[in-house]
Amino acid sequence: MTIALLLLVSALVIAALVYSRSRPSRRDRAMRDVLDAADALEAQLRVARAEIEAVTGGDGDDPVGEAMREMLRQRLWLRDHGPDASLAQLDEVRTSIDAARGRIDQQLSRIAEARAPGT
Repeated sequence: MTIALLLLVSALVIAALVYSRSRPSRRDRAMRDVLDAADALEAQLRVARAEIEAVTGGDGDDPVGEAMREMLRQRLWLRDHGPDASLAQLDEVRTSIDAARGRIDQQLSRIAEARAPGT
């Protein structure tokens, strides 16, 4: 009986260890969330660039270019520092990306309003 109980407890401990190691950590989830947000912002920037070019005919400055360069800088920072970054740093990058997405949303709304007939 004692040996069976000891084996059961050992099996439960091993199962708990395997489960905890197979689950992504909070930090891993934060890193994945930052990368997903960066991908979404990049896609949104491409849409913004296409919309702006449709309105301006592709002439003039590239207002999306600086945002794309900033996104590249953030991706390089994540590559170089992401594995050692704290949760706070990852949250800060995510907040920055979300704020940029909000600004792009506003710009796309303004473009859509400007393109709408009768405005």
